[in-house]
Amino acid sequence: MFIDGEWVLPQGQARASVIDPSTEEPVAEIALGTAQDVDAAVAAARRAFVAWSVSSVRSRVLLLDRVHALILERAESFAQVISQEMGAAIGFARSTQVPVAAQHIRVARDNLASYPFLTHRGDVAIMREAIGVCGLITPWNWPLYQITAKVGPALAAGCTLVLKPSELSPLSALLFAQVMQDAGIPPGVFNLVSGTGPEVGAALSAHPDVDMISITGSTRAGVLVAQAAAPTVKRVAQELGGKSPNVILPDADLARAVPAGVAAALRNVGQSCSAPTRMIVPREHLQEVERIAHEAASSFVVGDPRAEQTTHGPVANRAQFNRVQEMIGIGIAEGARLLCGGLGRPEALSRGFYCRPTIFSAVHPRMQIAQEEIFGPVLAIIPYDSVDEAVEIANGTVYGLGAHIQGQDLAAARAVAARIRSGQVHINYPAWSPHAPFGGYKRSGNGREYGIEGLEEYLETKAILGFEESSESVQA
Repeated sequence: MFIDGEWVLPQGQARASVIDPSTEEPVAEIALGTAQDVDAAVAAARRAFVAWSVSSVRSRVLLLDRVHALILERAESFAQVISQEMGAAIGFARSTQVPVAAQHIRVARDNLASYPFLTHRGDVAIMREAIGVCGLITPWNWPLYQITAKVGPALAAGCTLVLKPSELSPLSALLFAQVMQDAGIPPGVFNLVSGTGPEVGAALSAHPDVDMISITGSTRAGVLVAQAAAPTVKRVAQELGGKSPNVILPDADLARAVPAGVAAALRNVGQSCSAPTRMIVPREHLQEVERIAHEAASSFVVGDPRAEQTTHGPVANRAQFNRVQEMIGIGIAEGARLLCGGLGRPEALSRGFYCRPTIFSAVHPRMQIAQEEIFGPVLAIIPYDSVDEAVEIANGTVYGLGAHIQGQDLAAARAVAARIRSGQVHINYPAWSPHAPFGGYKRSGNGREYGIEGLEEYLETKAILGFEESSESVQA
């Protein structure tokens, strides 16, 4: 554990193996924390909050600068570890998993440097202050990216924190904790307690000295965290499940829209909460869409994640492998048309949690594979007869995290985007932006990450009446 500026032994004896999903063999063993370790970490964070919350903006900017630089300096180590602990293809880990994680720190630093922590409304001063001690619970699918998306803005806001990374992909989190130590983080400002959700996650969520919980995970996990947090009335920010639609409008360029849609749905082997895993297409173009989608999937290279030519490694763990196989079986049983992929591992791969990139077509919107988050390389193609029906299908799940719209008439595409009930909508595959707020409607969660809105999640609002505008400036 990393607590109060030091690496310390846990108070319990429990251990867990870290499994390489490409071989199904253990590659490391980690200590699992207990509620007592959480108590120690929270106490350290509470002590550190007194000074950190009123530290100068400049000192926090400089710290984040150092963290950003160290992540980039150690990028290859992070990429290798991420590939080993959760199966990301090494090329993808290098090009995406690590660089976008670093971007979250850079953006938090830039937002901090210019954020107005004190504004005026007549004779009322509006102060934005750090909310306090934050518990951060992160998942296994984007292990470093999800850590920096929370840690960066929390530190920028002046919060102190306790991080609980997933016990299934914990090694990149330990490397990150070393970065924090080497960057000179003051004792107690950043703490890390490895462990399971039922033990460490529950203890953090219920802890009376934790002011806020931010979780990225399944909707089920988010509900459990919210229930545990409710008695202490702490803020709970949740980035949860998704079943994102990709609406291909009738005028879309199919040769561009469909291959990019397949790639987006199956990026990170489909293990992204916002992956556009429902491709909603005009019925009159269904056969052409099927042909192009099949060709696109055929170009993927599934195999050893450390091989340079691999585009898609295994899914991250046995439970996820079993879930994907179960849902593919359900899709077949439901009568969806299997274009490619299917049950079992790809040929020539006898071990490892490898799944076959799978595309179903002629999927009915109420089928399980169109309603439930699968979190694997499975795409459902759903036909529609009118744009109104396409919008109804797009909105027809309990989720509302992300969405995509493809069309050449931008006014029409924007009109459809305005009707989609989700926290983000992407028109014609724009570049990813760390400034765009990210979060969900409905059961996809509460709150926002990334950009200014991500910083503001970690701030409280204080109004001071009778505060003269000429009074001495106050900064967080």
